[in-house]
Amino acid sequence: MHKPHLLRDLRMRTDAVHRPSAMKEDTLVVHEIYASIQGESSFAGVPCTFVRLTGCNLRCSWCDTPHAFHGGQRMERGEVVKEVLARKTRVVEITGGEPLLQPAVLPLMAELCDLGRIVLIETSGERDISQVDPRVRRIMDLKAPGSGESHRNRWENIEHLRETDEVKFVLADRTDYEWARDTIAKYNLADRVSNVLLSVVHGALDSKKVVEWMLADDVPARFQIQMHKVIWAPETKGV
Repeated sequence: MHKPHLLRDLRMRTDAVHRPSAMKEDTLVVHEIYASIQGESSFAGVPCTFVRLTGCNLRCSWCDTPHAFHGGQRMERGEVVKEVLARKTRVVEITGGEPLLQPAVLPLMAELCDLGRIVLIETSGERDISQVDPRVRRIMDLKAPGSGESHRNRWENIEHLRETDEVKFVLADRTDYEWARDTIAKYNLADRVSNVLLSVVHGALDSKKVVEWMLADDVPARFQIQMHKVIWAPETKGV
């Protein structure tokens, strides 16, 4: 007859194997890993390896990567590092989805920095950025009203921004532009980070108009076009 405490210990050991938290620091659910050029930010045009992680807790109206909401493959962190190094680019971007939903992304980025890579992370601005390794260059969105998710912005993140970080606004219309312009001024973003980036929802807003508005208002920001959508067809994945 089994003793109660032995059964209890066996259950605890079994639970530890199957409990998701036991894997959090060592594995990631990866949607894709590929080498291309960086299409946005101050690194636009630079060869870059992208690690796209699965899952996002936001549903922006203009999202161009809904295919990353689900699916993917669970990989050991060391396997992800091996795949990145095999692509040999000096720059690596961790993106999603929302990469900061997965705890193992923090040690992954630190390890890639240790290996001499320039590491970028693209994050929605809804998750806490304070725990990201200081060597990582954070490209943080602030969601404008047209996204449908502006109420999810974590404004506390602004206090954690560093000079090496960048803040991005995606604009769907004039209202979004004015919101971004006023937010940049309110939080003095141009003096907090290396670049404030304005881009348009592809096909929804004329880039020329935004540039004219920026010039008229003397907005301290950098206009950007998603370079990868110019080189390849906009709907192309894995580029």
